[in-house]
Amino acid sequence: MTHVGFLRAVNVGGRGLVKMADLQKAFTATGAQGVRTVMASGNVIFDAPVALGPMRDRILKKVGALLGAEPLIVFRTLPYLERLVEAAPFGALVNDTRIKLYVLFLSGKPTQRPAFPITIPKEAVEVPGLYEQDALIVSRRKPNGMYGFPGLWTDKELGVASTARNWTTIIRIVKRPT
Repeated sequence: MTHVGFLRAVNVGGRGLVKMADLQKAFTATGAQGVRTVMASGNVIFDAPVALGPMRDRILKKVGALLGAEPLIVFRTLPYLERLVEAAPFGALVNDTRIKLYVLFLSGKPTQRPAFPITIPKEAVEVPGLYEQDALIVSRRKPNGMYGFPGLWTDKELGVASTARNWTTIIRIVKRPT
């Protein structure tokens, strides 16, 4: 089964710096096969048994040693990501060049379930809802010209840690898994 590991806070803002070649080696050392990375933001595609089980723990340990800290890695299967893209959860919004779209991959089941949609005015972000276990994010420009970023709101609002990926990155992973 093909899996994707999404690392949180890797090569972002000068922190969590890691070379993708080193990340590939760390995953390969755990028994993962066909390890490859997409972009330099901690997206790792690899082949492994359907249930990661003990391999998940080995990956966390190896990557933690590489980063010097306990990593947050959210795992999804490639078929899950293909279903997500095929579902087109953002609808016509994908054609709106004034916004950015993200998916927040949750590291576990939400402990709290707020009423959707959620608006985060400070960040100019809207959360229309979930796709299965992951939060959909619509980001607009803030007055300073920057786009709002979903940040760590899931830790507080959903009671679970997460890592965000731009919709175009998810499409790229699905379209070019090799």
